[in-house]
Amino acid sequence: MHAWEAIQNTVDYIEAHIKEDISAERLSEIAGLSPFYFQRLFKRLVNRTVQEYVKLRRLSLVIAELEKDQQRILDIALDYGFSSHANFTRAFKSTYGLTPEEYRDRRPLLNTFLKPEISMSYTMIDEGVPLLAGNIVLEINRKTLNEPETYLGFETKVKIEDQIPAGESTGVDIPGQLWKQYHKEKERFAEYLNPDVELGMSYRPDPQRGEFTYFAGGLASQKEIPEGMVKEVLPPGEYVVCGIEAESFEELVTKALYQAGKYLFGTWLPNHKLVTQPFSAEKYFKNMDGIYYMEVWVIPAAIE
Repeated sequence: MHAWEAIQNTVDYIEAHIKEDISAERLSEIAGLSPFYFQRLFKRLVNRTVQEYVKLRRLSLVIAELEKDQQRILDIALDYGFSSHANFTRAFKSTYGLTPEEYRDRRPLLNTFLKPEISMSYTMIDEGVPLLAGNIVLEINRKTLNEPETYLGFETKVKIEDQIPAGESTGVDIPGQLWKQYHKEKERFAEYLNPDVELGMSYRPDPQRGEFTYFAGGLASQKEIPEGMVKEVLPPGEYVVCGIEAESFEELVTKALYQAGKYLFGTWLPNHKLVTQPFSAEKYFKNMDGIYYMEVWVIPAAIE
């Protein structure tokens, strides 16, 4: 067994027993490692200690429980292994920047710590070869865009440190909030939009301010720009495109997008001696035949 397989087994065990008492000693037994080496290897591959990871996964899963107004916050806290309301509130606020009560009142979209698929960091695929990991399928290809594509929507500034690394950062999800605004208002602009394709775009990084611009919108169906919306263009050129499929839209835009981005930027591009320009786009396609599908577009450049 590879070392990463041992850690993946413990990550899977944690997910299946998340509401139970989980000890590092029990996990080290599952991994077949001494407690000392297990904890070192776990932190190296998951980027968190065992205790931190369990807490962050529990705090990720309680979000759905807090959506159920009929459940008391204390009952949720105890159900997920927190010793008291106060202990739960401290952990929740230190992770997300607001209390559970404030979350219930405001319902912002949050970044949560997602379960990693460690095997993806140790798997290399060729272009055009699908990779199956967990419940997602991804495939990487090079594509040429011959004509520019125009999109209409909204944009906002995003603090880099609050959103990266994706899937591991916590707090309010600013791009997600922008998508929420777009989907709430897009019916007012329906005559200007093609409903089948939407685009998220990260661009114009400002290292001095520690932020970048994020755009959320839909494919333009005509040249006019309605008041209140902004126009962005996906320029023609050569792209590396990572296509992603998942079993649900929620899984597509959370776990699948996180795993695909981690694989594309952390494994596939470096192994192909490629970096990317400070730009990436996420294309979302209308659900067809029960398939939830999106693509991550990046502009490659060779490592000098």
